[in-house]
Amino acid sequence: MAEPVELPSRIGILPFRNKVLLPGAIIRIRCTSPSSVKLVEQELWQREEKGLIGILPVRDAAETLSVGSMLTQGTDLGSSKNQTGLSDSHKLDGKSQQEPIHWHTRGVAARALHLSRGVEKPSGRVTYTVVLEGLCRFSVLELSTKGTYSTARISPLDMTKAEMERVEQDPDFIALSRQFKVTAMELISVLEQKQKTGGRTKVLLETVPLHKLADIFVASFEISFEEQLSMLDAVDVKVRLLKATELVDRHLQSIRVAEKITKKVEGQLSKSQKEYLLRQQMRAIKEELGDNDDEDDDVAGLERKMQSAGMPPNVWKHAQRELRRLKKMQPQQPGYNSSRVYLELLADLPWQTSSEEVEMDLKAAKERLDSDHYGLEKVKQRIIEYLAVRKLKPDARGPVLCFVGPPGVGKTSLASSIAAALGRKFVRISLGGVKDEADIRGHRRTYIGSMPGRLIDGLKKVAVCNPVMLLDEIDKTGSDVRGDPASALLEVLDPEQNKTFNDHYLNVPYDLSKVIFVATANRAQPIPPPLLDRMEVIELPGYTPEEKLRIAMRHLIPRVLDQHGLNSEYLKVPEAIVKVIIERYTREAGVRNLERNLAALARAAAVRVAEQEQDRDRDRVALNKDVQQISSPLLESRLAEGGGVEMEVIPMAMGVNNHEISSAFRRVIMSPLIVDDEMLEKVLGPPKYDDKETAERVSTPGVCVGLVWTSFGGEVQFVEATSMVGKGDLHLTGQLGDVIKESAQIALTWVRARAAELNLGCAQGEGNLLEGRDIHIHFPAGAVPKDGPSAGVTLVTSLVSLFSRRRVRSDTAMTGEITLRGLVLPVGGIKDKVLAAHRNGLKRVILPERNLKDLVEVPPAVLASMEILLAKRMEDVLEHAFEGGCPWRQHSKL
Repeated sequence: MAEPVELPSRIGILPFRNKVLLPGAIIRIRCTSPSSVKLVEQELWQREEKGLIGILPVRDAAETLSVGSMLTQGTDLGSSKNQTGLSDSHKLDGKSQQEPIHWHTRGVAARALHLSRGVEKPSGRVTYTVVLEGLCRFSVLELSTKGTYSTARISPLDMTKAEMERVEQDPDFIALSRQFKVTAMELISVLEQKQKTGGRTKVLLETVPLHKLADIFVASFEISFEEQLSMLDAVDVKVRLLKATELVDRHLQSIRVAEKITKKVEGQLSKSQKEYLLRQQMRAIKEELGDNDDEDDDVAGLERKMQSAGMPPNVWKHAQRELRRLKKMQPQQPGYNSSRVYLELLADLPWQTSSEEVEMDLKAAKERLDSDHYGLEKVKQRIIEYLAVRKLKPDARGPVLCFVGPPGVGKTSLASSIAAALGRKFVRISLGGVKDEADIRGHRRTYIGSMPGRLIDGLKKVAVCNPVMLLDEIDKTGSDVRGDPASALLEVLDPEQNKTFNDHYLNVPYDLSKVIFVATANRAQPIPPPLLDRMEVIELPGYTPEEKLRIAMRHLIPRVLDQHGLNSEYLKVPEAIVKVIIERYTREAGVRNLERNLAALARAAAVRVAEQEQDRDRDRVALNKDVQQISSPLLESRLAEGGGVEMEVIPMAMGVNNHEISSAFRRVIMSPLIVDDEMLEKVLGPPKYDDKETAERVSTPGVCVGLVWTSFGGEVQFVEATSMVGKGDLHLTGQLGDVIKESAQIALTWVRARAAELNLGCAQGEGNLLEGRDIHIHFPAGAVPKDGPSAGVTLVTSLVSLFSRRRVRSDTAMTGEITLRGLVLPVGGIKDKVLAAHRNGLKRVILPERNLKDLVEVPPAVLASMEILLAKRMEDVLEHAFEGGCPWRQHSKL
């Protein structure tokens, strides 16, 4: 019999919400909140075996009933927050400070059987995992919730040894003890027979006092909180034995009822079970006869695989029907292989297998996005918002994200970052050039060589039903007589329909609602409107030169050096050189050409390093021969003189070879190659772009600089106009579309209507500008198709410059649509166009006044280095486009 526990007058309190720890019971908890960690550290960790804490049950305010034995405290239960009983699965989630907390007046003193300390990453928070054993009951005299953790002044409730000896002589106690022993022995016998264990549990009835054994038995049952409190309040051992006997008997009756039901169910063998037993017997007979067929084993293995695939009931019924058909066929029959491949696909598909999502840390996800991608703050913020919604509601239907932007801005890598942040697998499906609907929905099994669609095939490869699936180049799907893949994607990307996605090959519904779809496109215009309506479009514009510089220094240069077997000890590319490459050798929205140019420099450096390495190897071989020839005569002369030869042993690490030593000497001797202007021009050739290009091309009247948007981002577009002797015709060249041709006609009409007001007539006062001459307007780069309304103001300015013989400012670019009345209408792609002007060294940009709201998306550094001019009417454009304004304008009329 264990010695009675000596309790202190005041003890630290750890509250258990809706849970009771009885004496003799053992429970494991994890302490994470600051107050509970402080309690365990001071009362248990520092005092080691002598440490004791009090476990006090508390009740939620919402569940308060008639609590005659409860203390009501309006106090903070922060110490009970996030306490997790790993063995009893209880949680202490602290309520609001304003809600009253009801503490029980009786508790149990507990000691630590095992105590371990841990540190959470990356927060560095200290946690404790404690295995507690209940010792004895106590009564709370005074509870204090002030301080780091709660404490209480207590008094013990357990009887002394003398009192217990008197109670053991009581006839009522003897009768209750006998009844409890009989019931407990019966329960133990049933459990040991059910679990086929020995009689170890029966020893407890002979060695442990019955009043303590009652607590141990009740603690192992799943009973309500009210019954646990009633057992805790049973200070009188006779009342305790009576309650324990009732609970043990109730538990025994429930076990007997469950056994009766189980025997009844087992006696009714279903038809499938009988078939299974017969097939097992048939297999055993074949094995005894030596007539075992490998094909039968394969089919049986396939059947077991299908059973463990977790198919829905309707799919499993269909698969069973197909399997029965396969078993009746011979392997030589024509449809045998196709049926087998189909069943293997059904067995391999992840019907319920999913990758467990890691606990989403938004800070870590943001750090990962920042490390993988520079800039793109709006896009990264949208991804963080998306992850935050998934964290709060994991089963929420997130929107289908569609990244639209020019090549090389990081659309695909953003999708892989989402998968990494969610802890899910990533699968990429390229839709570029797909024209067959069967690529999405699969082929019907009636065709020879039929196969499932790309979506089902991708899910089979990743083997989970909830990956992040990238639909790459969704704007480049086509359509022909074989169907329209974009229309097939309507079902895939609709959350209301993709629960029962029907692949033609699979021919059974498959649930795609758990898949996170991310699409990429260079342009949104080719995407059909119904498909675009199902996606949330996030535009990824091009990078500014400053952003390209940072991307090159942080990401591109280290990656290029690693790909070419170099490091910063061999090749150094200064920022000034990178800036020259960006400004003089590349003009793009992304960074792919920039990476190619850096790779060319790395290859040139690799040639130099490889040549010097060969020279160093030859020199090292020659040096070793010279050292051997010199050292032998020197050693012989020292020995002849009688002098001692001092030898110093130099320890060397295991695994160090001559190659590593030579590499170390090579790094010391070889100086890094620093790229300069001479090497840059030698490797990359002369600069491809010049800041003076715009000034040279706009040096004559009739030439103007416009801004256009393409699938590769914003671009600068020159417009050239000239006149010649003719009949008043308008000639347009440069592979122009219908919209831009109409804009040119509108521009000419407006200029002719305002010729008198703008003094654009000939010196003789002619009223008709086109009398006796033709106008030819050309858009350079004639091999590139062009269309769109945004060149209207550029065409008008070019014609006014031609007729007035005044040059347009070479540092100014413009964009905007014009009406017949001279109003300037807003256009799209403002951010890309402004970035294009900035890349080409233009300092002034004329924009429609109604596009002012779109300047919010332009980086502040770009806006600070440029002058943005807003125009409401065409006269405002002309006022800004010419040096000194438009002095020949007298008045304007609507």
